[in-house]
Amino acid sequence: MMELYIANKNYSSWSMRPWLVLTAFELPFREVLLPFPKERGTGHFKQDVLAINPNGKVPVLVHDGLMVWDSLAICEYLAEQFPERQLWPAGRAQRARARALAAEMHSGFQALRNHCGMNIRADLAEVGQTLWAEQPDLRDDVARVCQIWSERPDPGGFLCGDFSIADAFYAPVVWRFKSYALPVNEDSQYYMQTMLQHPAMQAWEQAVKQEQDWVNYLEPYQSEPPSS
Repeated sequence: MMELYIANKNYSSWSMRPWLVLTAFELPFREVLLPFPKERGTGHFKQDVLAINPNGKVPVLVHDGLMVWDSLAICEYLAEQFPERQLWPAGRAQRARARALAAEMHSGFQALRNHCGMNIRADLAEVGQTLWAEQPDLRDDVARVCQIWSERPDPGGFLCGDFSIADAFYAPVVWRFKSYALPVNEDSQYYMQTMLQHPAMQAWEQAVKQEQDWVNYLEPYQSEPPSS
């Protein structure tokens, strides 16, 4: 059985992407959670990951003795191993578009990443309002995402028809927009609702609610609440 090594679901956007693909397409796998340490440079997270992956990062997929790292590489590998599941769209035009969209997300949107780290549990609406006013590069990134989301072939559907790898790559952005309450157009709101209703997204959210870990260096905008 395939094994997918991931970090905390509340924070790890890169872990989310292949996990959603595996879950959405009902590909059998075993999840191995390697939680981030509370403080940067402490604990044994890095050593645990290095024991699996020489570049020291998650996610990592292990299948039949083969190790594949990097979210996009993992998803491409899965699409190749399970062609009958159509992880990419079947049609040439939409498949090409889906690949381009996934690649754009994989390599771009640095302002959105830097200012709005994924934090599904948090209500950061006030932070988002301040960032929106002060960060023009963030506004540019959001505008480009909204443009992409508004160009769906079916206004009530996913990015390139049925749910695909492309949607998995934009899933963490859905959570970012929600947590930071960033202003988006009506088409984008519909897409967010469609994504949030997907069973794989709901399964990830339910798992987040079970997590208790607080990671200080991934919480730049709030302090750890006192223990009850």
